[in-house]
Amino acid sequence: MKKNRRNHRKNKNANYSDTKKITNVLLKAIFILAILFLIIVIFNVAKNWIKYNSITKQYLSNLNTLETPDKEEKVNSQENSDTSFNLTAVGDIMCHNTQYIDAYNSNTGKYDFSYVFDDINHYIKNSDITVANLETTFAGEDKGYSNYPRFNTPDALAYNLKKLGVDVISTAGNHSLDYGFDGLSRTIDVLNLADISHVGTYKTQEERDTIVFKYVKGIKIAFINYAYGTNGITIPSDTTFCINLIDKDLIKKDIENAKSQNADMIVASVHWGTEYSTVPNDTQNELADFLFQNGVNIILGTHPHVLQKMEKRTVTLEDGTTQDGFIIYSLGNFISDQNAKNTRTSIILDLKITKHADNSISIDEVNYTPIYMYKNNSASSKKMKLLDIHKTISLYENGTDTSIGENMYTTLKKELDTISANVNGDGERGQWGRRRMTQFFKIVSFFSVPIDLFLHPH
Repeated sequence: MKKNRRNHRKNKNANYSDTKKITNVLLKAIFILAILFLIIVIFNVAKNWIKYNSITKQYLSNLNTLETPDKEEKVNSQENSDTSFNLTAVGDIMCHNTQYIDAYNSNTGKYDFSYVFDDINHYIKNSDITVANLETTFAGEDKGYSNYPRFNTPDALAYNLKKLGVDVISTAGNHSLDYGFDGLSRTIDVLNLADISHVGTYKTQEERDTIVFKYVKGIKIAFINYAYGTNGITIPSDTTFCINLIDKDLIKKDIENAKSQNADMIVASVHWGTEYSTVPNDTQNELADFLFQNGVNIILGTHPHVLQKMEKRTVTLEDGTTQDGFIIYSLGNFISDQNAKNTRTSIILDLKITKHADNSISIDEVNYTPIYMYKNNSASSKKMKLLDIHKTISLYENGTDTSIGENMYTTLKKELDTISANVNGDGERGQWGRRRMTQFFKIVSFFSVPIDLFLHPH
């Protein structure tokens, strides 16, 4: 019995030992298989990753290869294409006491001139760049606001002009020093705060020697500005740089400076001429020739307070090349409360200009909108308003708005003839909105018809 039990125990231990051996073998086999599986997985992942990287690099390389010609083509397309833009110009911005009194709001204690421009603001806002001339100062309220003979205007006008869409203001004029160098300097500060570029007066020599550039659709435009004098006010000896007076050596230096900085075109604003004369004087004619022959493309005249003629020229430069030139000898008043003949009428000038692929500049179209500085004496406030003459006449004639009255309607009709005569236009009347003065200069040039025949009809 005991022997049987011993044999059973021995058999049982032998079976357990065999099972343990088999288990160990299986575990080792599983472990080896797991290692092999992991190696296979890692190998395949690495292989696929290498393949993926190779494909990705090839794809990106192909993509770059495809994109490069497109980018180059785009650049070349821009370089080889013509670019056109519109330059708008308005005349003297004056501010008599009647104007700033009218702009004063007693309820708020503030000034606001914006209503003056309501009828014409879209012409300026829709332009690519607008240039104006400042015929007053922003010397500060502490100096006391004033009009002729020493102008000082509320700062609000500067901000209203910015909101209107004025981009560049010429400041060199006979009233620049009405309140001395301090008044001139503060005027510059106000324009800076209003974010309006300015040219012609300066606080430092460094500023004076720096050409003002504006970029329009990638076209680099230089602006220069000069005045005939300062109403006899002596320029301080230690600040002779503060205003650009007409000096051919200085002008030529500035033009060369602009050219050296690769200006595509140069616009010169010049404060000159005889007040209230609709005919340019000899000094204007001679200086205009000088400006054109030295490379100026556009000349905008100010100061006479009335309109003078405009011309388009083909200018032959010293090197024998030719370029388009345009001049309006005087833009007249933009805003004022003067009452002398022709001082309440003016134009909003619009030039269509093109820079061609060969870098030449052409002046393709000259358009203008006749305007009138209206004053409604029967109103208790906001009496002043710039009128779009064609639009106002049309509204009156169709009965939409007859508020101007018959007398003003008759006046506006007559003023159209005067404006046409002063700018030597084509004399067409009664059209809505903007009128085209001289169209398709290239066609005219093609047929060799002198432009003077259009500007000076017999």
